Amino acid sequence: MAEVSCSRVIRARPEDVWAVLADFGAAAGWADGVDHCSLLRHTADSPGVGTARRVQVGRDTFVETITDFQANRVLAYDIAGLPPPVSANNRWTLRPDSTTTTAVTLTSSVHASRGPLRRLGEGVLARIMARRSRALLASLASASEGVSV
Repeated sequence: MAEVSCSRVIRARPEDVWAVLADFGAAAGWADGVDHCSLLRHTADSPGVGTARRVQVGRDTFVETITDFQANRVLAYDIAGLPPPVSANNRWTLRPDSTTTTAVTLTSSVHASRGPLRRLGEGVLARIMARRSRALLASLASASEGVSV
């Protein structure tokens, strides 16, 4: 398994950042590169563990299903739609940095279950996800800063 983390301090309170991040079906409204996003499955405490969304990025389609949900602190989801031997997961963590800023970390994990070049492939995918993570953090900052909910 390969894992990569990217962090950024966002000039917004954790609850303001969370309001953007946890609106699970609205990623296309704030995440640069996401062309379309819609909820596929709701849960009793939607959003919550088990909530799923369909995400369209160019010609690629992914289904992301929440695996950990701790309000104002943690949002993790599995990503389906990658080539069959590969699985991936994103984990967002929020930590108050001051009274007006939030440290946000996005950790991506990639696991290839088989193949002779498994470790190499995991590393390449992790680097791709790191680039995407930096873009997502920048998009989240743009959507969160100056917002009061």
